[in-house]
Amino acid sequence: MVRISRFFFFFFRFLYFPLYISFLLMKDMLKLQRPPSPPVVKLETRVDAEYGMPSTHAMAATAISFTLLLSAQERVKFPFELGLIVAVVLSALVCLSRLYTGMHSALDVICGVVISAVIMAVSYPYWGTIDYLQLHNPLSPIVGVVLPLFLSYKYPELDHYSTTRGDTTIILACCSGCSVGYWVNERLGLTFDLAGPFPVTLPPLTLAALGLGVARFLVGLGMLVLTRQTVRWASLRVLCQIYGASVSDVEARRRKAIEVPYKFSTYVAIGLVNSIMVNRVFVMMGLWDLGNSV
Repeated sequence: MVRISRFFFFFFRFLYFPLYISFLLMKDMLKLQRPPSPPVVKLETRVDAEYGMPSTHAMAATAISFTLLLSAQERVKFPFELGLIVAVVLSALVCLSRLYTGMHSALDVICGVVISAVIMAVSYPYWGTIDYLQLHNPLSPIVGVVLPLFLSYKYPELDHYSTTRGDTTIILACCSGCSVGYWVNERLGLTFDLAGPFPVTLPPLTLAALGLGVARFLVGLGMLVLTRQTVRWASLRVLCQIYGASVSDVEARRRKAIEVPYKFSTYVAIGLVNSIMVNRVFVMMGLWDLGNSV
């Protein structure tokens, strides 16, 4: 029987609504411009139409690094000081890169870090409860699909096109698909609580283990890319046919009636494949030794 450890995906579920909804909505509600160019030299121009406050990269880097640090110490034995240094360095590199590329001011970055820190501090005592409800509540899959889809459609309207609505939809859809996938795995008995005692000592990194990791990465990436291309191709054509638009019409693809459902369906499918199918393929291919999983 396939068994999937919830530990590997815990920080992803934590990032579900409180973090990404708050930071993406804040951009278009506060409407604070990015640093002017000149004097700033912008090395990225794709998101010039987006507002800047707060830095989404700073928020995500801080949340992922420190959520993983706090979650890992319950399962894996490692020097906390070393983990803290790694988390600080990784998040700092991302934050500094946003200043270097000219995409954010120091205030944008600082606010992003502070918002993530506050969310983590407030939610940390409830991570276990949230995890349990997400996996066992019978309403979890309904809430996990309806609420993010509703929020994607209700994203604030702007007087110009911005990529933030599409980015919001992508993030919510990925989390929605994974959330439903975890719930399905639990119903099928494919999720398990690891036996202690914890924390465990990580085995040494060998060439064989490194090779398995690279193989899993390539197989998983291939499955997710194939899912994205297939569902995106199909959903775009169905929606463009319904609304009488051309698939090659960029402006038509930016309309909310087309952009939200095609991106939502595409990335929900990616989340489902990631949480349900990818790990089973690893096991069938002999790429995951569940007996030694942490």
